[in-house]
Amino acid sequence: MNLVTIAVAYLRSRPLNTLLNVLLLALGVAVLVILLLVGHGVTERLTRDARDIHLVVGAKGSPLQLVLSAVYHLDVPPGNIPLTTAMQVAGQPHVRSVIPLALGDSFRGFRIVGTTPDLITLYGGTIAHGAAWTGHLEAVVGADVAKAAGLVPGTRFVGTHGLGGDGDAHEGTPYTVAGVLAPTGTVLDRLVLGSVESVWLMHMNLADDERPDDVLGVLTDAEKEITALLVQYASPLAALSLPRWINRETPMQAASPAVESARLFTLLGVGIDVLRGFALVLVCAAALSTFIALYNALDERRYDLAVMRMLGASRWRLLGLVLIEGGVLAGVGGLLGIAAGHAGTALIGLSLAAGRQPGVDALTFLPEEAWILGGAVLTGIGAALLPAWRACRRDVAQVLAGAS
Repeated sequence: MNLVTIAVAYLRSRPLNTLLNVLLLALGVAVLVILLLVGHGVTERLTRDARDIHLVVGAKGSPLQLVLSAVYHLDVPPGNIPLTTAMQVAGQPHVRSVIPLALGDSFRGFRIVGTTPDLITLYGGTIAHGAAWTGHLEAVVGADVAKAAGLVPGTRFVGTHGLGGDGDAHEGTPYTVAGVLAPTGTVLDRLVLGSVESVWLMHMNLADDERPDDVLGVLTDAEKEITALLVQYASPLAALSLPRWINRETPMQAASPAVESARLFTLLGVGIDVLRGFALVLVCAAALSTFIALYNALDERRYDLAVMRMLGASRWRLLGLVLIEGGVLAGVGGLLGIAAGHAGTALIGLSLAAGRQPGVDALTFLPEEAWILGGAVLTGIGAALLPAWRACRRDVAQVLAGAS
């Protein structure tokens, strides 16, 4: 019988203590794994959604709010800006392209975005079914939107005022689905895209005999508003001059997605650090519990260990037996914790998806998880060091004499 078999047998002989220690360690490991997976997923998603967007231009207010609303579509925009004023940015030196965004409406919790097909190109999107919009009140829907609402090319749907999905329905200006996008793994999957003019039309209460082009033709420049511009630089020099010019010389503000994302990570990092500290406390508590359990168990097993010594087992073999017991206990808890961490991440992902928010992938296995498991095993072995040393230093004759 090898040492691992004997160690497992000893653990099975104390099922309640073993289960308590395993669950305590598993809980700490699970929290660490959830934080790792969610943090990785959020960071990767935010980075992917902001790629190739160098600057966001919108109404004055909070720059973080502007980026969250225009890039990640997670917040309410600070306001609207006149289209003529916004398009002055396109004529500035070192600006390669601008993409307008008109927000303010939604469909079943998914945001309707008035824009240009350049937004699809920006994220590498492709039309899986149908085609891009060519006229007013035509839409291309993201993969998540199509799946959740059962939309296919030719389907008509009605948007609602506001971004929460509980506003007044624009019954007089229904959209027609022109195309459905293939999944991209970006914010594009959760958007309904159409022309900027379509967003304007939704708020104009068209009569049955009115043509959209005729109605749009009477709009003044002051009435033609958008929410934001996504700007791409043609030269790094634009990063030095363009934001300063916008913030000082125009009624708009410029916000850098990279800078605001870093601020967001800093804000989130405080809460994550607190949870990570809580998880480490649980792991330390599990190590202490393991130490106490093994230390107390030596008194119950002192005769068994003495008999093993008398039958030829060396001191180092007894030392290894107790260390293996601690390692097996921690290894089982670590594996259970990793499984529980992925299960917890899956539940978080389902909750986010139900709220029309970007989810997290629970099937992703990160290299850091191996370090967490290794750390858990080392924690168990470390907790067993003193009991193991005590076991191998006991006097066999004295123990056997006491037993008789």
